[in-house]
Amino acid sequence: MDVNNVLVVGAGAMGRQIAMLCALSGRNVALVDVDAGMLTTAEQELRSRIGRNVEKGRLAQEQMDAAFGRMRMTTSLEEGAADADFLIEAIVEKVDVKRDLLSKVDKILPPHAIIATNSSTIVSSRLADATSRPDRVCNMHFFNPALVMKCVEVLGNPETSEETIETTVALTKSIGKSPVLLRQEISGFVANRLLAGIQDEAVSLYEKGIASVADIDTAAREALGHPMGPFELMDMTGIDVNFYVRTARFEESRDEAQKPKRAVVEKFERGELGRKTGVGWYRYDSAGKKLGPAD
Repeated sequence: MDVNNVLVVGAGAMGRQIAMLCALSGRNVALVDVDAGMLTTAEQELRSRIGRNVEKGRLAQEQMDAAFGRMRMTTSLEEGAADADFLIEAIVEKVDVKRDLLSKVDKILPPHAIIATNSSTIVSSRLADATSRPDRVCNMHFFNPALVMKCVEVLGNPETSEETIETTVALTKSIGKSPVLLRQEISGFVANRLLAGIQDEAVSLYEKGIASVADIDTAAREALGHPMGPFELMDMTGIDVNFYVRTARFEESRDEAQKPKRAVVEKFERGELGRKTGVGWYRYDSAGKKLGPAD
């Protein structure tokens, strides 16, 4: 199926970048958020980020202008969904909130439209029956920052049609990304299950007092060649994301080992969520520059 009009719901760090990827690929994009202030922030951040690419010669000014010309930002779900061929949901990692959204948007979307969730924790079989089109529901998981990271994990549920998967994989390739197709539903998918093992061990080492946050991150960067350490990465993606992911995984498995680590729970309860709050494992200035360890 041809995808000409894309609806992205959720103008946070992931949603806004996914929307820009689709606009840069030549598609018409509606970016919807219930918070008008979030849409303003999203446009400002995107113009700054894409503007730097223009300054560095990675993108022509005309391409940037054309992409923003193809993107409209609105608080109206009805306006955004009316002509969409493909919806990418990028809201909070809570099943009930996602189901409520999909139930509402299902009634507005054209019958042919595909619904994809960006979640890598909540598999689409937990959401599909909130719609009248379970065969057109799947996961399409981008990585942060979506404008940079090449991998996109694609996963259907038992009712997802082959056409839906093929369309999602084709869309992934057309926006310059590399699809990883999973054949069975599993919480965390591939990359994040690998990453979870590293982050769990990092937090355990910290909780036991074996090494500091900064030294564990240094070991990951300098010994393993990771672009950033596990604590730096948690701060970038959001400690709340780690908390919600592990909570959902525990609820699915009932395995106590899958629960969020004690130190993560403490950070979450204090609202120390990483860069976006100015403090997480590290402290940050107003521009997001790391100042030093928080503890």
